Amino acid sequence: MSRILLFNKPYGVICQFSRDGMHPTLADYIAVPEVYPAGRLDTDSEGLLLLTDDGKLQHRITDPRHKLPKTYLVQAEGVPDEAALLKLRQGVQLKDGMTLPAEVRLISEPVDLWPRTPPVRFRKEIPTSWLELTIREGRNRQVRRMTAAVGFPTLRLIRWRIGDWSLEGLPPGKWRSLPTA
Repeated sequence: MSRILLFNKPYGVICQFSRDGMHPTLADYIAVPEVYPAGRLDTDSEGLLLLTDDGKLQHRITDPRHKLPKTYLVQAEGVPDEAALLKLRQGVQLKDGMTLPAEVRLISEPVDLWPRTPPVRFRKEIPTSWLELTIREGRNRQVRRMTAAVGFPTLRLIRWRIGDWSLEGLPPGKWRSLPTA
């Protein structure tokens, strides 16, 4: 029977078990043998990371051909107008090519969101906004590059959902195991 772990990766943690001497790693939070991350989440991003001991499942989660939706909560610098949201919905030209269309909407600041350590830099003159953004590919730093390309850089990025798996009710630095078939 295979295992799936849902982990709420805190800011500053690297997505590997081996130590690099500079950052906390998965080994600082998860003492479960033979599970490996299904995908990556940048050190400066937070949120849902799936780990499994099932190589086929790991492949299905990470392979772009399966186009598994990944939903992010994005704190952006500025307030995107409808034209910027439309660009994200149609796909954005990046240096490595056009992205697939994203699902995106402006949302209120999530009420149950944990504080980030260190906090996002506050600037009184520049407002921020929150987006819920879903993509179906996983290029390097894709969400950050997409929001920057439409003029609203990402300040805080939290992966909230991968497919049917969600971060709901899982505090930062904690994990839970799911039953699998």
